[in-house]
Amino acid sequence: MNPHAKLISSSSLALGTTIVITSNHWAMTWAGLEINTLAIIPMISKSHHPRAIEASIKYFLVQAIASATILLSSTINAWSAGQWDITQLTNHTSCLLLTTAIAMKLGLVPFHFWFPEVLQGSSLTTALLLSTLIKLPPLTILLITSNSLNPALLTTLALISTALGGWMGLNQTQTRKIMAFSSISHLGWMTLIIIYMPKLTMLTFCLYTLLTSSIFLTLNTSSATKLSTMMTSWMKNPPLNATLMLTLLSLAGLPPLTGFLPKWLIIQELTKQEMTLTALIAALLSLLNLFFYLRLTYYSTITLPPNTTNYMKHWYLDKTSFSSIALLTSLSTLLLPISPTISAMF
Repeated sequence: MNPHAKLISSSSLALGTTIVITSNHWAMTWAGLEINTLAIIPMISKSHHPRAIEASIKYFLVQAIASATILLSSTINAWSAGQWDITQLTNHTSCLLLTTAIAMKLGLVPFHFWFPEVLQGSSLTTALLLSTLIKLPPLTILLITSNSLNPALLTTLALISTALGGWMGLNQTQTRKIMAFSSISHLGWMTLIIIYMPKLTMLTFCLYTLLTSSIFLTLNTSSATKLSTMMTSWMKNPPLNATLMLTLLSLAGLPPLTGFLPKWLIIQELTKQEMTLTALIAALLSLLNLFFYLRLTYYSTITLPPNTTNYMKHWYLDKTSFSSIALLTSLSTLLLPISPTISAMF
């Protein structure tokens, strides 16, 4: 991709995200979402492969429908309430339309079908952006308007997303699709707690971004796009695969790793809100995610290919990427002992 085009796209992404986070007016929020959509499309289609072009068209159509729904929701609310303030969402129809639009932008069930296909058609670095930074603006809108939305509807969407994200990831062989269903499942956890404790949602998103960034950068370094290539990636850099195993287990939420912290706090808060059954269902559904994380771990560190590979070992490795991966992996696995400090910050 042309460096100037990459700079413009990156700057537009930062600008769109900043506009959405800082604005109180529906028109400005909608404009920020549109800037984000138009900025990420060149990154998705930069390889000029038919699959990438198909992914960019799917992404554009879904995001355009979601943005039009947000605009319709805000217009109906302004018509009935007489103001465009994003915090004053009082119309019942507007609340339902906004919930639908945000679920579509985040990829929550039942509007999740576009997300795995778009990630599969993108490069690993673009897939990282789609899984983390692009989710921040719609999640911010959901955070601001959560007091006006229907708690039962959000809880239902969250539980179904957690279940389907784990269930659909079981038989996948492409690493990007596995990470896509992992993202859907984790967004279900964030949506589950957003009404009762919004700050915990932001903590979960920050830790999820940290863990996912570490995994995607590791996969990008070893060029592992499917399970069969993960079986030979240990030959390129064995320590990198060992740290990938720890990060995957952390993303699964196993103690004493960092990923256990958000799930522990969410289950604790749901229990305080007398939603013990919901907490139990979410905890049991996370076992589905644990299965395919263990599957990835098994393929990357334990399984050997059935035949001898003729792969030539690198005599030189890029140290700059490894330093960032080392920092992210350390944070992804070692933050649980300072969980009281992290909880106090949020």
